[in-house]
Amino acid sequence: MGRLTWVMAIVGLLAAAADGIMFHLQPNTQKCLREEIHKDVLVSGEYEIQETPGQKVDIQVTDSKGHHLYIKEEADSGKFIFNTEDYDVYDVCFISRVPATQRGIQQEVTLNTKHGVEAKTYEALGEAAKLKPLEIELKRLEDLSESIVHDFSYMRQREEEMRDTNESTNSRVLYLSLFSLCCLIGLATWQVLYLRKFFKAKKLIE
Repeated sequence: MGRLTWVMAIVGLLAAAADGIMFHLQPNTQKCLREEIHKDVLVSGEYEIQETPGQKVDIQVTDSKGHHLYIKEEADSGKFIFNTEDYDVYDVCFISRVPATQRGIQQEVTLNTKHGVEAKTYEALGEAAKLKPLEIELKRLEDLSESIVHDFSYMRQREEEMRDTNESTNSRVLYLSLFSLCCLIGLATWQVLYLRKFFKAKKLIE
């Protein structure tokens, strides 16, 4: 019973990789949803745009380099899927176009995205490989386990990078503090010697 609860908790945790959002797109405006995604991650999305006579909406999916991973003009509903080649920032942009002779109104846009294991269609995989439902579920759990291991490995790597950065920063701060201290000691010594020479010149001290 404890193992089943643990598995269900993991499934529920990774289900968070599926994101859904609904927003209103103002006429003749562009709205982009941005997200950082790791390398070699399968991403799928499904969108639906409220139909409004005379108004058109284009959709574009791009990376930070400006490469178009998906583009569709005059979209109303559809799906897109791609695999990330690098750790990058990806944008899903909706662009409203309304003729100058028409007064536009806002349109409701719904977008659902899935990452990693959640983006895979195991039903189609099972049909192609002629797998039984139990075998499909085992394959899904196997992929979930691999995803968990990959996530933990990535977090460990990020932790090591952050630790190295902190140690490097601490060393630089220490060196800067020592340098500042030496400068202050040198300045204080120079002031004492200068004042001593000045007072001697004025015959205030011997």
